[in-house]
Amino acid sequence: MKFLQVPQSVIEENVFNALREDVGDGDITAELIPHDNISLATVISREACVFCGLDWFEETYRQIDEDILIDWCVDDGDHIEAGQIICTLSGSSQHIVTGERTALNFVQTLSATATVSARYAARIADTKTRVLDTRKTIPGLRMAQKYAVSCGGCKNHRLGLFDAFLIKENHINACNGISNAVTEARFHNPELSIEVEVENLDELQQALDAGADRVLLDNFDIDTLKQAVQTCRGKIISEASGNITLDSIHAVAETGVDYISTGALTKDIKAIDLSMRFD
Repeated sequence: MKFLQVPQSVIEENVFNALREDVGDGDITAELIPHDNISLATVISREACVFCGLDWFEETYRQIDEDILIDWCVDDGDHIEAGQIICTLSGSSQHIVTGERTALNFVQTLSATATVSARYAARIADTKTRVLDTRKTIPGLRMAQKYAVSCGGCKNHRLGLFDAFLIKENHINACNGISNAVTEARFHNPELSIEVEVENLDELQQALDAGADRVLLDNFDIDTLKQAVQTCRGKIISEASGNITLDSIHAVAETGVDYISTGALTKDIKAIDLSMRFD
């Protein structure tokens, strides 16, 4: 599977900001350890998950001490079991403990995102519908979490407010209608995809008439969603969204909708329980 490509500069910035927040002017507790002390440390997962965050973990230690060696036993996207070794580190004891929390924070969060995404992808794997993420991400970690979503087997929606139009209720009201909003979008950025959020079949028809590229069917019940999908078929890309859970997603996918988007992939996560121990 092809994962989202995250620029190295983004990873470096993520780590720099995290270390500045945690280490500040220096790790005063790590300074209690003799400077010449060398250790071997092992990272394990205490629960089953889909692993993600290798590059952020490595970058944490690169920025602290490039001489720390990391030997990986897993890769991003791997399904790992409880008790499985993720990696071993060797080098300065001071520097290993300084980077421990920041490195694990990245991995526990991104692995949680990948794990939730894998559950959603698996739930509708027998259908042609695919699951999309949203912009409901942790501030500052948009690219990282969207990368984790792709590691878990789901797809990425737009990255932000700059790379595709998603015309919602407030935009429609401020523009005096769907047709006006789509016309303005096409005029200002004709090369970008235009998606319109609709709340009923009448608004769906308006989006079709306006020439939108995609339509987001917001909080449609199953019977209405089936009608909407039939109307969209062969004319426009359809996406369902709104309070979709693991329990309800399969019924939504069975309507034949092209995509289902849910913020649960990035916001309804519980950090994976990881542990680093010195040998």
